[in-house]
Amino acid sequence: MLSPRRTSRRSLAWGTPGQGSERPRLGHRGTPATSYDAVSDPPRMAEARAGALHPLTDGAANARLRDYETRVKQAFDQIVPVLKRISGLQHEADFEARAQAIAQAELGFLLPEAVLADAWVAQLDMRRLFAWCVFETCRRVSDEFFTADPLRGRDGSELERFIQECGFHLFDITPCADGRLAHAVSYALRLPYGGVRRKSYAGTLFDVEETVQKWVETELLRYREGRPNLADAPTRYLKAVIYHFSSRDPKHQGCAAHGSDDARAAQAGLNQLLAFQQAVQNGFCCGASVDLLLIGLDTDTDAIRVHVPDRSGRIDLARVLDAGSVYALTKGMTPEAARAQIAELVRSHATGTPEDGMVRLVARLVESNLSQIDYVRAYHGGAYPDPGHAERFIAAGTGFEEIDLRNLTYFAYLSTVEEGTTHLDVGVRIFTGLNVHHGLPVPVVVRFDYHGGIPGARERAVIHCERVTRALTARYPELVKAGLLHTMSMVRDCDQPTARLEVIGSSLASAEAGGH
Repeated sequence: MLSPRRTSRRSLAWGTPGQGSERPRLGHRGTPATSYDAVSDPPRMAEARAGALHPLTDGAANARLRDYETRVKQAFDQIVPVLKRISGLQHEADFEARAQAIAQAELGFLLPEAVLADAWVAQLDMRRLFAWCVFETCRRVSDEFFTADPLRGRDGSELERFIQECGFHLFDITPCADGRLAHAVSYALRLPYGGVRRKSYAGTLFDVEETVQKWVETELLRYREGRPNLADAPTRYLKAVIYHFSSRDPKHQGCAAHGSDDARAAQAGLNQLLAFQQAVQNGFCCGASVDLLLIGLDTDTDAIRVHVPDRSGRIDLARVLDAGSVYALTKGMTPEAARAQIAELVRSHATGTPEDGMVRLVARLVESNLSQIDYVRAYHGGAYPDPGHAERFIAAGTGFEEIDLRNLTYFAYLSTVEEGTTHLDVGVRIFTGLNVHHGLPVPVVVRFDYHGGIPGARERAVIHCERVTRALTARYPELVKAGLLHTMSMVRDCDQPTARLEVIGSSLASAEAGGH
């Protein structure tokens, strides 16, 4: 295995001077301004094209996913280099025109006129410009996701059919809120986001009561509308948790919520799963249709490890199927032989005899993860160069299904700041190291999606945004006063698959008014 490249988190998160003009970027309205050329990648790509991939790896999907990841992340990463160039021009006579020309050419949008116009009176407010650029890029990336479906994951019908064949009617996944797991669905597991439910929580400590409500809603839809299948179909609600660990630096780069203790992270995820299952059984009946699945993700290599449940649903933390080992064992096989071997390995790693449907599902997850292992091998030398946090913004509220890229955002799912205090504090602490210590603000996107078919839903979503934004300001007053925390609030009608985001407010309101 090639040794991983060593890159500082700061240069990786926000770019390095001199590289901005070479990077692919999003053009106007989120369209690609420069396409990604795999030939420009390291020589490992030639090795991959020569047949070094695992026989079950989807090379075409890897290239497509790499193109999207490159364009989106570099749209964020070039903000600092571009603003540095602009900062050096602020005392020139034609500053405003030159600044706008650079921004338009390099970022694909104009900067707020009000901030630029005031530069001759006082120092250019770079913190304000930085936050504005992050928010504008976030909006454009999200709009592209919903209108163009670049990950091809909107249609989840094939996955829904498959999981029903496996004996399940809903696949509900909770990864840790750590940004290094934000890509778990579309990349690590290669699942269409439209076919699963995903909500991230710090340390995988998901809201048990809220998940029980989702279970009730799902069962009611089955009884009243036959969706996703009829109520008498012998299928179950599958709840999965994805905890994480670091193979390169296990004592420091594991889950912060559990002190980088892998055993604690796995046990906490299992405890939460069991609490949910017990809650459903206590509230409804002992035969309530709930199954559990526990998955670990190596944030360095993206290899998963699965704790395969037996027929009774029992999960043994000591028994685990590691996709990295599966990769090595099956790489020299034909695709057919490799699939057969994977199924056998799944069966042999359960505590007892597993359900056939669970075997099929886990085998698919492991097979799909082999493509991601090759993805990291081909594009990152086998392990990511950013072992720790390198997120670009905090996402607070609900929604955000379009954020499916590693280390792009830190999630804080919440309805009120009070209930999400722990998640927000962790996020702000992360960004204190990433941004504040370098003089940059913490960008927080407050978002609440709503169902347009429900009367008053949009108005209530707007009220949620306003309340959370006020609470954020009150919780971190020193950061806000110093211009080191900025917010943008948005809502979206999630009943409309291609609906764009609607910006309803921002701490940069006066600047935005001058920039559009």
